[in-house]
Amino acid sequence: MPALAERSEAPAPQAWRAGLGDAGPLAFAGIVANGGSVLVTLVLARLLVAHDYGALNQLVGVFFVVSTPGSAVLVGVVRRVSRWPGTTGEVGSWGAALHRRGSWALLLFAVLVLVAGAPVARLLGRHDPLGFDAIAIAGGVWVLLCVDRGLLQAHRDYRSLSGNLLVEGGARTACMIGLGAAGFGVTGVAAGVLVAELCTALHARIVARRAWHERREPATALGQPARTVVTGVLRRWKGAWHGPGRFGSDRVVRRDVAAAVGALAAIAVLQNIDVIVMGREAPRVAGAYAAVSVSSKALVFVAMVVAGYLLPEAAISWREGRHALRQLCVALSVLAVPAVLLVGVAAALPRVFLSAAFSARYVSAAGAFLPLALAMVCLSATVMVTMYLLGVGDRRFVSILAGAAVLATVAVALAHGSPRTTAWCDLGVQAALLGGAVAELARVHRGRAGPAGRGTAEDS
Repeated sequence: MPALAERSEAPAPQAWRAGLGDAGPLAFAGIVANGGSVLVTLVLARLLVAHDYGALNQLVGVFFVVSTPGSAVLVGVVRRVSRWPGTTGEVGSWGAALHRRGSWALLLFAVLVLVAGAPVARLLGRHDPLGFDAIAIAGGVWVLLCVDRGLLQAHRDYRSLSGNLLVEGGARTACMIGLGAAGFGVTGVAAGVLVAELCTALHARIVARRAWHERREPATALGQPARTVVTGVLRRWKGAWHGPGRFGSDRVVRRDVAAAVGALAAIAVLQNIDVIVMGREAPRVAGAYAAVSVSSKALVFVAMVVAGYLLPEAAISWREGRHALRQLCVALSVLAVPAVLLVGVAAALPRVFLSAAFSARYVSAAGAFLPLALAMVCLSATVMVTMYLLGVGDRRFVSILAGAAVLATVAVALAHGSPRTTAWCDLGVQAALLGGAVAELARVHRGRAGPAGRGTAEDS
């Protein structure tokens, strides 16, 4: 039996309902988890002194830098499984072996962090390296977590994936606020992130094994001496690097992972370059602009979550000889609900919202709220198209993303620190990029038309 059996096309109404049933829980989980992050931000801003809160934001930046490869690993896992020629049981065994290799890599990374953590923390102006150590290792755990999330996506087990997102959001909220309120300061909050990611990774491993029915050796722990059991476990871990089907054994998947790294890095620049430039050009208004930015860019995180539905649908459908444009429309429809709410608030109540959510000190950049909200709507749609293109194996769009990232950097720098001008410049670049994404999407599907074009995107 093939690992990924072809799924017949259902009539349009049923297909739309099924798609909303898959993408809807992911969107809900993303909104809830993002709401938990906002709650953590607001509570910790009151629990910590201003200096410690700034240090925490610095550590959160370290987490995002370390965890960046995780999304590329996720793309690679989905693409690898979508090309799998064998059986379902083999996917489970391959996933377990890949997880063991990732665990070895995480262990080595943790040792490196503990050795080099103190000098790196001093470079960042931190006198206590434990917070840096905890947050950096947490980023590594998140990368390992993406192996199992990729397996869940490839299995189309979106409800388990939604549950895992809720586990992460709940664990982060409880651990970060709990340890912060207990008086452990920034180091305690960073340790809370690590504990939360470990709990999330354990949950993901359990549900991924269940989804793929990973083969287990029956009753080994009950029918054999403890020494034999331990020896068997150690043998499997020691042999993790020598098993068949290594992650990088598929040349196409290696290229896909490299393309995903480039694409996601460009998206990160497009999402954050305005804040970085604003902090350099106009530090006095950077805080007010950051409030507008946090409010607007929450939509991008929701888009990344919903893309967890779109990526495997595109990869599997393309492999089966079909497109996934309906699934793309479903994902965009789900994203449209928070997007309309965001634009509505930004257009009608910008000052009221910023004053209520942050304080009256942060309303000076209210004029930038609407254009920046529209810019993030465009970027969120671009994220959807990007994940679709990565799913079908198109790599040419990465160069367009890279060019847009450079253009955005130049455009916001030319605004010379004006919040409103910066936001309008960002909107211009994001709208042009979305147009380029749609054009690339049309090109890929034109190339797929006809027997001669089949497979060109994913096998090139």
